[in-house]
Amino acid sequence: MHGFIPPERFFPYLTWTDIRNLPDKERIVIVQPVGAIEQHGPHLPLVVDSAIGMAVLGQALDRLNPAVPAYAMPSLYYGKSNEHWHFPGTITLSAQTLTSVLMETGESLYRAGFRKLILMNSHGGQPQIMDIVARDLHVAHEDFEVFPFFTWRVPHITKQLLTEKEGWLGIHAGDAETSLLLSILPDQVKMDRAVMEYPHGLPEDSLLTLERNLPIPWTTRDISRSGVIGDATAATKEKGDRILASLAEGWAQVIEDVHRFQQPQLWREE
Repeated sequence: MHGFIPPERFFPYLTWTDIRNLPDKERIVIVQPVGAIEQHGPHLPLVVDSAIGMAVLGQALDRLNPAVPAYAMPSLYYGKSNEHWHFPGTITLSAQTLTSVLMETGESLYRAGFRKLILMNSHGGQPQIMDIVARDLHVAHEDFEVFPFFTWRVPHITKQLLTEKEGWLGIHAGDAETSLLLSILPDQVKMDRAVMEYPHGLPEDSLLTLERNLPIPWTTRDISRSGVIGDATAATKEKGDRILASLAEGWAQVIEDVHRFQQPQLWREE
């Protein structure tokens, strides 16, 4: 059941007495992967975001200093994916439901004595929810350090391997994600169905963008017929292996940084 995760780092394999007896629980890092089950074009399985998160986390934990205590939770496979729901197979939770699930997961971990939680989100449609949950859990418990991190925000080499156009517009099921899936789940990739499709109808000579600083409103069917936003035909396993390794290195460092982190509490000095 641990899949990509090293079994000794898989939280569900612990017993309740194991958890009760863990030393220094407040310094143990718990990582909750959050993915999605949603369309990724005609060539990739629905599990892309969840699979990427678990594969990156598994390799990061393999690289992690054994002296750093950290455990992976099972992936939360369903996310807020309603931008894709016009494509069959997409499963979506509401923002309210996903928020409630993450809040109650955090409360359960806090009750067990843990004080460091990473929300490792791999789906671009829900980082705002991670931000809200992390802040609200910390407000509810001043000693609870909750980190809303996006899988792709650690240092990595991906853009060095992509064309300039792909690096800017290839945001879904394109070169990077397809290459990663060729690395981690090659039997589930149908490269004979891969397509190149960049978003249609984007504003020109405008400050408005597809994502990033000034995003326009969109759902996937507004800008893509295939569900692909990028060039899946350019993907290779070699690129995927390199992307995976660089993401895993970044995540190993992030987990160690979270382990060392001490929450500032200036108000205690007043």
